[in-house]
Amino acid sequence: MPELLPDATAMRSVGLDVGNLDLQTAFYRDVLLLDVLAENGPVVALGRGAQTLVTLRHRPDLPKGERRSAGLFHTAILHPDVASLAATLASIAARTPQLYTGAADHLVSKAFYLDDPEGNGIELYWDRPRSEWTWHDGRVTMDVRHLDPNEFIAAHLTDAARNHLATEPDRRGALAGLDGTVGHVHLKVGDADLAKRFYVDQLGFELTAQWRGAVFVAAGGYHHHMAMNTWGSAGVGLRAPALGLGRVDITLPTDADVAEAAARLRASGNQVRDTGALVELDDPWGNLVRLLPGA
Repeated sequence: MPELLPDATAMRSVGLDVGNLDLQTAFYRDVLLLDVLAENGPVVALGRGAQTLVTLRHRPDLPKGERRSAGLFHTAILHPDVASLAATLASIAARTPQLYTGAADHLVSKAFYLDDPEGNGIELYWDRPRSEWTWHDGRVTMDVRHLDPNEFIAAHLTDAARNHLATEPDRRGALAGLDGTVGHVHLKVGDADLAKRFYVDQLGFELTAQWRGAVFVAAGGYHHHMAMNTWGSAGVGLRAPALGLGRVDITLPTDADVAEAAARLRASGNQVRDTGALVELDDPWGNLVRLLPGA
């Protein structure tokens, strides 16, 4: 039986290397309705409540990433309820409808997709209660079913949120007082089986689904904390330095949990770097993964 990450493992945040810091900051703040939590020279942290969800690092020296290369497929921001998801979706419809790319009912969740102005994928979603998820032999049942964004907004956007969104200085009031989290992170990789060996056999996630050139992994019975697909990247190797994904942060409950995971990864031949506050390593495609203790 492989050693597993603790049930309380969760995604922390995603770091992006961006070419236009002002444009990207304005998008995550004014369209996705995140708050600017910290600004430190070329780095801007945005999130909800006290939780950073996305960190933007200004790297104008880097070239634009190749669409087929390994890297970020999307950052998935989990909303606490359908009303907050409808408010964010309505904000996108009003400000950047050209960036919207689609929607799906996944049975475990309802999800809407878009790109940021530099092409980084984003999923905005709400989870159905866990009691409504279906499992068979340790695998969760997910699907891709039709979901109409206009019907969703009409059914769930509150009058209060609509009024906030109509007033330019008060737009982010549509989500005032609500927390958000990075529910999962989806990566582009070159080989789904190799991704499974790294993220399941070595890091310690459980495999929750595997289909159509992708693997889905999680801790604690979640549908997935991470996914890796080869849909447009089969066979690719190490990423070249480029704009896009900078890092993926994963939170484990304690320092001891981080140390255990680091030891397991080292025993599998991975080069793990310990900074004192966290440990980090590159996955087989050069995607930087950091393990941090606590929330």
